[in-house]
Amino acid sequence: MQTQIQSSNRTVAEAGFWSACFCTVLGMVYLLAEAANLAGWLGVKDSDISFYLRMTPSLLLAIAFVILMVSIHSYAPERNRIWSHIGLAFAIIYAVMVTIVYFVVITVVVPQTAAGQAQQIGVLAFEFGSFLYAIDVLGYGFMCLSTLFASAVFTGHGLESWTRKALFVNGILAPVIPLQMVYAPLWKLAALWGLTFPTSTILLAVLFRRLLRSQTLAGG
Repeated sequence: MQTQIQSSNRTVAEAGFWSACFCTVLGMVYLLAEAANLAGWLGVKDSDISFYLRMTPSLLLAIAFVILMVSIHSYAPERNRIWSHIGLAFAIIYAVMVTIVYFVVITVVVPQTAAGQAQQIGVLAFEFGSFLYAIDVLGYGFMCLSTLFASAVFTGHGLESWTRKALFVNGILAPVIPLQMVYAPLWKLAALWGLTFPTSTILLAVLFRRLLRSQTLAGG
């Protein structure tokens, strides 16, 4: 029985570590691509290549984030699992919403635009204030809610305390990101996600790495 428990903990640690790493890398790739797009390093702003470079890691990020939240839920002590469960539910809502957006942009919007048929896209155009943009930012609002509730899982000191704070700070951006649609200048606050999210996932990667090391030393 003890071996089974240790093996289970090791699996949670591995899933948590790798998903946190993927979230960090994919988030940073998106941020670099977004910066390059805004700076004009990829040619014309919102060019086809810039959409692929931004949407592809964002699509994969949604998948990695759900796995990360499952790992947090499995890591959570029984008394705190209500919070991780709520966080997981919000993570799934986020993933469903944004993966639809990015898949549509990659497979419909970009090819149609490249073929000179942009007028046929209509409501599917992806730009600030558009229908798909509204779904996207609402999805990220749910992602932030997910980290807000997940922060309640980490009640310890040291690394757990820092992880809790980082997740909480990312979580309070939940209303800010979607409300860009109502008050555009809020994008300046919403942009803080580019700092708070990777900080959270880096800390989670370190936390799960420590758990993995402890399981290895225990022979799990």
